[in-house]
Amino acid sequence: MAIELLNRELNPETNQAPALIPASGDVFGRIGTLETRLARNAREVDAAQAVRYRVFVEEMNATLSPEAMRNRRDADSYDAICDHLLVVDNGIDGDIDDQIVGTYRLLRQEVAMANGGFYSSSEFDLAPLLARHPEKRFMELGRSCVLPEYRTKRTVELLWQGNWAYALKHGMNAMFGCASFPGVSPEEHALALSFLHHTVKVKDEWAVSALPELYRQMDLMPMEAINARKAVSSLPPLIKGYLRLGAMIGDGAVVDQAFNTTDVLVVLPIAAISDRYVNYYGAAASKFTS
Repeated sequence: MAIELLNRELNPETNQAPALIPASGDVFGRIGTLETRLARNAREVDAAQAVRYRVFVEEMNATLSPEAMRNRRDADSYDAICDHLLVVDNGIDGDIDDQIVGTYRLLRQEVAMANGGFYSSSEFDLAPLLARHPEKRFMELGRSCVLPEYRTKRTVELLWQGNWAYALKHGMNAMFGCASFPGVSPEEHALALSFLHHTVKVKDEWAVSALPELYRQMDLMPMEAINARKAVSSLPPLIKGYLRLGAMIGDGAVVDQAFNTTDVLVVLPIAAISDRYVNYYGAAASKFTS
């Protein structure tokens, strides 16, 4: 019953996605004045880091390294090896520094393994998951953020258009990444965390868990005590978006004191994405596979 409700809440048939317009060159898609594409140079990566700083530090009260706080940039060593997906508003007068309104950080498995591993491995034990799927190619999604005035459905659609086109282009088989609840007290999110644990927890070949020393319980309420509708409503929009596509959630949460968040691991096999979304994104993104 809970899964059926989740599907109704997250996949209403009357709530169809807006049309995405595939674009030429290195642009993955457009809606109105917004477009999604990869960062083209160091200046654009720097601008994306500035957007991340505004969201993570100024809005969510994260505490970064002294250098990052001084430079007003959310930056770390992974930025140099990741691709940076952008949402750009071409309707804004000014330079690219003013036009980037959303960003995602993308890391392919072969790049991660050549450079010390995935970012998420600092919180979750990814090794058994990767070992069970030697034939699959994974990509990590991270540092997702959108400026407050652009947190609309069309911006999220563009970010996912970019993720999907990127996955097709590079032959990815599965995506994963940390998604966050605000604050460092999992108990404040007992309803939502318990719902995720009981209904969409990873299992079997996709099982993955928080590192033992960081593991925090998610099953804080029994299933019979959960109001599924309220639980779905209390989920952060990013996690709702993942679930809409067919994602699962790892076992155990992790408290990130620096970012002032409670993190869960999202696991999304490409094959699990529903036909509705494959057909929708695929029509616009298949041109980028060559």
